[in-house]
Amino acid sequence: MTAEVLVLGLGPAGRALTHRLSVHSIDVRAVDPHPRRTWTPTYAAWRDELPGWLPDSVIGAVVDRPEAWTTKRQLIGRPYAVLDTAALQAALTIDPGAVIEGTVVEAMRDRVVLADGTMLHAQTVIDARGAVRGPRTAEQTAFGYVVGAEAARSVLDGADAWFMDWRTDNGTTRHDSPSFLYAVPLSRNEFLVEETCLVGRPGLSQRVLQSRLDARLRSRGVDLSGNERIERVRFPVDGRRRRPLSRQPVAFGARGATMHPGTGYSVATSLSLADVLAHSLDRPNRALWPAQAVSVDILRRAGLRTLLNLAPDQVSPFFEAFFDLPTPLQRAYLSDRSDLRGTMRAMLTQFARLPRELQIVTAKSASVPGVRSHFRSNSTIMGE
Repeated sequence: MTAEVLVLGLGPAGRALTHRLSVHSIDVRAVDPHPRRTWTPTYAAWRDELPGWLPDSVIGAVVDRPEAWTTKRQLIGRPYAVLDTAALQAALTIDPGAVIEGTVVEAMRDRVVLADGTMLHAQTVIDARGAVRGPRTAEQTAFGYVVGAEAARSVLDGADAWFMDWRTDNGTTRHDSPSFLYAVPLSRNEFLVEETCLVGRPGLSQRVLQSRLDARLRSRGVDLSGNERIERVRFPVDGRRRRPLSRQPVAFGARGATMHPGTGYSVATSLSLADVLAHSLDRPNRALWPAQAVSVDILRRAGLRTLLNLAPDQVSPFFEAFFDLPTPLQRAYLSDRSDLRGTMRAMLTQFARLPRELQIVTAKSASVPGVRSHFRSNSTIMGE
């Protein structure tokens, strides 16, 4: 079989790319070991990150002003969209005849070998099989329950959603690696409440996160029935950009390191970059990684090193300073991978507002690439 484009993996990034390539009348095939598997994770994004071609029907809920609790209660001035996972998967339509069920054992720039020995050829092979985990990979972990609106009311404490709630009613002390509550509506009647470790080497375990979430819910008067749907999260956040060698496939989505390394968000970026790649198949790596995006990625990785090196009692003050930034600067750092000036302004403005001891940690982390954390496990923001 020979196609113009062969996409490896049909998660959100691969499926979105396959869908958009088809929309643009490009001959595309996709390979996945379980192409009919139903997606189960919860995906979310800032509303202004989602591309215009995505139908509103994929949005399960929108929170106009989510909140964060750092050392104080803080409103976030950007609408936050929680996606309807089933609707998103259904909206990214692909021709069943373009899907090949199989496991890739070897992938090159223009051909792929499957486990059964089948060889597939294409002008361009694009690898969207997700981030690769290494022995020292920073990862995000979370444990959550889906609860009804009544239980969520007690958890939310008057907020429409908690983007991050760092209060220690989860049974931790100032010496414990911190985790936060992420609580968002999935629909009018269902809410996800999740205890989250943003980044750690390794991240906090599911057992620890469940214990903390149970303690937090008890402290807020929530009694669980035991029949709640459970969501578990664990994925790498610090995938590295690969040098575009002649024999390698083009890497896309989390595989291509377009995930924000300091937050774990990647789905909205992949959705937006699908059209960029569809229009630039003659120069894919340059289109995905223009010079400004490379520079922003370097700054974001300095931010990740800072997060990994914060002491447990420094985490809340760090995020207080971030959420005190003007909304345009928050957006530049969190969402715009090509806004070098905005990213630099956001980081420098936050730096100026940090206590001196946090400035020292930030400066050391920025100036020593690859610095290792002094803590076995740390936690910070929430992602997908």
